[in-house]
Amino acid sequence: MEEGTLRLHDLKGQRVGVCVSGGLDSRTVTMRLLEAGVDVVCFTADLAQPDEQNIEDVVTKMAPCGAPTHIVDLKPEMAEACFEVLQAQAMYDGGYWNSTGIARAVTVRGLVRAMQAEDCTVLAHGATGRGNDQMRFERYTNVLAPEMGVYAPWRDPELLEAFPGRLEMVAYLRAAGIEAFPGGQKRYSTDANLAGLSHEAEDLESLETASTIVQPTMGVWPMDAPDTEESFTVRFEKGRAVALGNETLDPLAMMQAANRIGGRNGIGFKNALENRIIGTKSRGVYEAPGMELLGRCLAVVYEATMDRKALALFRTLSTLVADQIYDGRYFDPATQAAKAAIETFAASATGTVCVGLYKGNVLFRSLTDCPASLYNEADSSMEASDGLNPVSSQGFAEIQSVEARALARAGQIR
Repeated sequence: MEEGTLRLHDLKGQRVGVCVSGGLDSRTVTMRLLEAGVDVVCFTADLAQPDEQNIEDVVTKMAPCGAPTHIVDLKPEMAEACFEVLQAQAMYDGGYWNSTGIARAVTVRGLVRAMQAEDCTVLAHGATGRGNDQMRFERYTNVLAPEMGVYAPWRDPELLEAFPGRLEMVAYLRAAGIEAFPGGQKRYSTDANLAGLSHEAEDLESLETASTIVQPTMGVWPMDAPDTEESFTVRFEKGRAVALGNETLDPLAMMQAANRIGGRNGIGFKNALENRIIGTKSRGVYEAPGMELLGRCLAVVYEATMDRKALALFRTLSTLVADQIYDGRYFDPATQAAKAAIETFAASATGTVCVGLYKGNVLFRSLTDCPASLYNEADSSMEASDGLNPVSSQGFAEIQSVEARALARAGQIR
């Protein structure tokens, strides 16, 4: 496949794998490609989307278009990606867990493999020409399958001219005998997966619009959470959550349980005004109850097991990984090197954390069974103890004073 921007007329003779959701855009693009004589196979990723009651509905919605649709089960891979993000404490602008960014890495890797098994030579995605996802879909395809072409229909002038809006798509599908509706006036759009939900666009584009116009999908807003505190205990081994209470869980079951528990207690809402890949700013409202709950608990173990220099380096690496996820560079060498260094720190992050959950708050209760903890209660005590001898600090204070006085006498302190 030649490199460069593909247009509709370039796709004849190619087998195109279309990433679909079953929505109006997916059906319109699929029908238009088939009409142009393109060999089309559709694919959708099962990422344990909390807004999908039955992922098989996508197949039902796509069936009238005439191309086969394959559901690719990526739930275990998505859960493992959540754990990797948690271990790195990778949060983007506004302190939110970048659920959409990490999901694109999982989706493209999984769908590219499925497309290659079906002899597809081109991946087509439905991302717009103004957002981040176009860059993520294309870059991941480029690095994972450089021989595959990428078709972005909503950057193709021919399709943009034919379908400037939803009404034109509805009319086109109806002319082909496919019943379609433009849908009601939405106040925002939502993207969902196991890690969380992102809400943006429409009314949320105005900074005068409150984040609470969002109807939570994974739980409730803090003010609607129960009036009683709920106890939550999780066991970590080497930076990975392995048990809730006395029950050992695999990553998928752990994420699903944390989502349920965190969600019902109003945990994990963030409002972010973030910097997009293409240079613009975007406003989003995010739900990630399980990520926030497990992430906050893991942070307790990290704080106990890392010294000051280690924690400073960890935070730098964490920011790098978060930025790489956002930019569609999760498989790049820089990301993998940062993750390898983070695993060095995580190797000591074993412990049991108990917290209380109350109306969006995660309240520390205890850290136990943490053999690598650097915390020594006797050393830290302000009372008499067998820990650090307070007199020992005199020499350190005197050494510090040499530099301080030198700076002052040299006129360097303003």
